[in-house]
Amino acid sequence: MSRHQPDGGVKLTAAEIAALDEKWACCWSPAEVARRLEGVATPWYVAAGWALDLFRGAQTRKHGDVEIAIPAADFPEVRDRFPGYVFDAVGDGRIWEDAAPDALAATHQTWVRDANTGGYLLDVFREPHDGRTWICRHAETVRLPYSEIILRTPDGIPFLAPELVLLFKAKHVRAKDQRDFDESVPYLTSAQRRRLAELVAHVYPEHQWLKGL
Repeated sequence: MSRHQPDGGVKLTAAEIAALDEKWACCWSPAEVARRLEGVATPWYVAAGWALDLFRGAQTRKHGDVEIAIPAADFPEVRDRFPGYVFDAVGDGRIWEDAAPDALAATHQTWVRDANTGGYLLDVFREPHDGRTWICRHAETVRLPYSEIILRTPDGIPFLAPELVLLFKAKHVRAKDQRDFDESVPYLTSAQRRRLAELVAHVYPEHQWLKGL
């Protein structure tokens, strides 16, 4: 991902940001996303809060959207599964509608939009990687094989391992992130808990969560 912000794009106003919840109101479920991506060769997974709910086997709170992550180089394969939809790149409070290659190269987040309704259906993270080795976007020294980081529900929906979801949430620790941590840690295996502690200590050595791990 380039650090240079491309030309174009629109800065979202406070009112437009406030209206995003309504635009995401009809987003797909993880099961619907899995149905649409069935058979793709690239490794992909449900990320963020939904991933923790899939890990625990039940929806525990309302989610504003559904997020998946894919290797950045494989974005065309995923995009081709959604003909008729528009992919908008977003970053730093800006949006590039029907994003051109330069906007995609400068961002990591892509919103799938229904051009007829204007509603958003799916949030696609285009993540750094080295072949089939996943690279943590927040700490490039954290590298793991995709085969180790993707778990599956009994019906086959892939999701990011919970300790890695929590590593991402450790960056900002919003109220929902703290709640996700408090409610998910008791379900972690000893190995998952140990890896979470090691990763948080590596990326955020003074983090408040370390005392609880």
